[in-house]
Order: sequence, then structure tokens, then C-alpha cells
Amino acid sequence: MSKKPPQQLNSHLPVLLEQVVDYLSPRSGEAYLDLTAGYGGHARAILSRTQAPQKMVLVDRDKDALATLTDIAAEGGKLVHSDYATYAEKAAEQGIEYDMILVDLGVSSPQLDRAERGFSLKREGPLDMRMDQNNAEQKTAGYLINHMNQAELERVLEIYGEEPLGSARRIAKAIIAARPLETTQQLADVILSHHRGAYKKTHPATRTFQAFRIAVNDELGQLERLLTVLPRLLRPGGRVVLISFHSLEDRLVKRFFKEQASAGYEAELDLLEKKAVRGKTDDVHNPRARSAMLRAAVKK
Repeated sequence: MSKKPPQQLNSHLPVLLEQVVDYLSPRSGEAYLDLTAGYGGHARAILSRTQAPQKMVLVDRDKDALATLTDIAAEGGKLVHSDYATYAEKAAEQGIEYDMILVDLGVSSPQLDRAERGFSLKREGPLDMRMDQNNAEQKTAGYLINHMNQAELERVLEIYGEEPLGSARRIAKAIIAARPLETTQQLADVILSHHRGAYKKTHPATRTFQAFRIAVNDELGQLERLLTVLPRLLRPGGRVVLISFHSLEDRLVKRFFKEQASAGYEAELDLLEKKAVRGKTDDVHNPRARSAMLRAAVKK
């Protein structure tokens, strides 16, 4: 490649990279769509095999991420600043097809590591959590936390954070009592102070942070919209890999693939594996892959 991404971003290790390349099986000259391109770790591995940057489309709603992919753009790759569901729907309407599609639904390491993004409970920053910080119309986590009523907070915590009802109610009450909350540390401290009992590895606020991140970015709605049009984006013989990081996402992907597997002659996709490939056993050296679940299919 003609230019390397900034040094500080090289620490981002692509999740399940070997498995992604294996299931996508890139061939020279094939077209590749990365709907969550991030900082290009998977894309560059694919490009090294296809040698076809002009047939590569990299989509992300984070402009900071796209700014690190200018080397691929300089060689003919297309960069698209968009959420992945919107791009997928437009591409399907236009009849555009690809040989390979990757959807990595995780938050990237640089996003987590930058305090100002507000994703990490370990680094104090504003309660933002927007994947696209340039979208002024999108509500931040701080807005939701400080403006939702108790019932709305409970719903977010119960559905998106998978908190038990009693726990969701307790956290919602604690948040309301402590408002206004402005930083990630304040939110984490409120939840920790109302946590019952000691904890070992997982911080009590982990599910709360997940819940508001999902709500802010409409992550489940995005995935449902994508799955509706996904088969139309693949050429016959085209491969798709989806990587999810929590049970809510994986449940949607698993159900979609199960419906394909049971559709008989009407099925558009064949599963490449019946069970998910798990990061905790197949990518043990990458801490960020611990909760990753990979599922793959091929277009008939």
C-alpha cells in the first residue's frame, strides 16, 4: 500500500481475522463490500488477496475511521460515510452485487480507547456514544440518560442491557436521583454505588453502557434492516460473514440464518457453519475478540 494508517491506530487488532479471510475466500479481482470498515484491518487483508481496490467499497459512519483509509481510496477504493443499513438498502435498490460482504458489529479499539467518544467506562469522557459524531441530529447517551423518564430508562436497561427487571428498576431510580449526569465516570460511579454485593471481573455498569450505546445508535434496528436486503447484495457464489458481540445481535443473525436453512428451495443462502465461530476459543490472543461470534453463509 502507498500509505500506512496513523501509528496509534495500528494497535487495533481485527477480530477473527484468519477466520474472516478463510470464510470469505477472496480471489483475485473479486468485489468486496465492508459495511463496517472501521480502521481497515479486515479490508487490507482482503485487498492483499484480491488486488482489486477499484472493486472495494468501505462503509462506516465514523469519519475518524474513514480518514485512516485514504491509502485504499488513493488506489481506487470507494469510501462511504454512512450507516451500513442505509447503504445496504440503497445498493440493493440499485441492483449492486458483491462477491464478499463483511459486517463486523463491534465497537473498534480506537473508539473504545478515546475517552472523548464516551464508549468506555474505564476512561472518563462525555456521555456521547454516537458512532457518527458528525450527526448533530442524533441524540447522545447523555441526552437519553438525563431526559428519559423511569419507565423509558427501565425499558432500555432491560431490553438492550439484558438487565433483570428488578436490577433495571434499581439502576433507573439511581440514575434519576443522581441527574444530571455528564461523564462516563459519573454514570459508572452511580451504578457501582447502588450495586448489591462485590464484583470480580465484569464492572456492574457494563450492561448499562451497552444498553445506551445500542439505543443511541439503533444497533438492532440497523441489523434488522440489513438482513432484509442482504441476499440481494450477493452474487451467486458470494460469501458473507457477520460478527456480533452480544446475544441480542447474534440472536437476530442466528434466526435469519436458521430461516434460510429451513426455507428449502426458496432459500437464498447456504450456511457455511451450523454453529457460530467464537472469538474466546478461535482468537484467544485478541482480548477484544472474547465475546465475538462469527456466522457465515454463501449465496446459492
